[in-house]
Amino acid sequence: MVVPFRLRQTALVIGAGPAGLTAAYEMQKLGLKLRPLVVEASSMVGGISRTEAHQGNRFDIGGHRFFTKVPEVETMWDEVLGDDFITVPRMSRIYYRGRYFSYPLKLLDALSNIGVYESFRILASYLKWQVFPHKAEETFEQWVMNRFGGRLYMHFFRTYTQKVWGIPPSRIQADWAAQRIRNLSLSKAVWNAIAGANDTASLIEQFRYPRLGPGMMWERTRDLVVERGGEVRLGAEVVRMNLDGDRVDSADVRQWGDDGKPGDEERIYPQEVVSTMALRDLIEAFDPPPPPEVREAAARLRYRDFMIVTLHLDHPDPFPDNWIYIHSPEVKVGRIQNFRAWSPEMVASPDTSSIGMEYFVNEGDEMWSMPDDRLRDLAAAELEKLGLAKAGTVIGHAVIRQRKAYPVYDEHYREALDIIQGWLGGLSNFQTVGRNGLHRYNNQDHSMLSAMLAVRNIAGESHDVWNVNVERSYHEDFEVRKTA
Repeated sequence: MVVPFRLRQTALVIGAGPAGLTAAYEMQKLGLKLRPLVVEASSMVGGISRTEAHQGNRFDIGGHRFFTKVPEVETMWDEVLGDDFITVPRMSRIYYRGRYFSYPLKLLDALSNIGVYESFRILASYLKWQVFPHKAEETFEQWVMNRFGGRLYMHFFRTYTQKVWGIPPSRIQADWAAQRIRNLSLSKAVWNAIAGANDTASLIEQFRYPRLGPGMMWERTRDLVVERGGEVRLGAEVVRMNLDGDRVDSADVRQWGDDGKPGDEERIYPQEVVSTMALRDLIEAFDPPPPPEVREAAARLRYRDFMIVTLHLDHPDPFPDNWIYIHSPEVKVGRIQNFRAWSPEMVASPDTSSIGMEYFVNEGDEMWSMPDDRLRDLAAAELEKLGLAKAGTVIGHAVIRQRKAYPVYDEHYREALDIIQGWLGGLSNFQTVGRNGLHRYNNQDHSMLSAMLAVRNIAGESHDVWNVNVERSYHEDFEVRKTA
């Protein structure tokens, strides 16, 4: 006899990415009297941190370094993977105006590439903006120019930022810059270049990485959750969350078949819910629906989608970098990965290579809708245009389209998020975590931390998961504090 979920102490976890699986793992680790049931709409665990495979090659969806200053996260990584981590030296460059710049900055390399005259212009522009800064710092553009000057902004921030987000940097809000690059300044970058120091989180010289890619971490976590009595359902989509006052009384879950056809819906009665759903979708799933102003706010949230065209080449690695940032507007590619530089076990043969061409797109636009063979030809042509490899050396390819990869920090998002956060805060057995669950461009470790804190809230503590990675940087000592 199947025991109805109504009679179980069930915690429903929506999404099997880093945040969702961390929540399930943490529930079991803390010994909560709850059985985690993780439902994931796709066929794989790991979310954007999964590892895909094609023709014996494994590839990462965007490049995921395992580096953190959060002890709880480091501990979980060690508990789950242990010796399956390798230490990877960081090597990355920026391609701009037909030249490759070392990144982090190396002084002589930068001077020789950009020229002494232009370097003086950058310095003069920096000094000008120090004396006459923008009085307001509402946008990414204003924030960067106040710290780096207008000329360096033009060279190394404007083009790449617009390529990533698809909107002018003057429309991106300053809190994105404050979150992602707040520890970096021109004086610190120059000092790093002269002294060989790296005292900012974004410029670390080495990091850990699972030998079979980041998906290995989340596949192992799934297995541990199941071994300890939890359940992880793939191809399972939460289509409705039924409210009873301030509680989620039940959730309707649809199981999709291997043939892509929808199956029956099952109603689950959870005691607690932890969600990683994108907020725009989440708000529409509640029944009865939230107030009109909350639904309108959710509809204003925007996302940037992502696509990787992985090219398999008939020769070993065409460049030694882990990744290269492509700032030049002459090509559409935004970043290029060399997967063997992450782990040798990511590539099928020592005589071939696997190169990830990353494109930042919007679902439904021309590139998103382009057939895979045309995307292969485009990526191969751009690889050759950049002088990295001949298009004719491509012997295989794979295309992955990732919806809602990046929450957009446009001029509407903060007001909309405040409205949504206020309404969700009134639910007594519901928490939202993770990158899209908080509409915050968190790294993997901060998404995990938000899930850990949500579970500790269930255990009786009081933490504000919305402020993870807002008030604390990587290089501040983080300590979980009880506030109740």
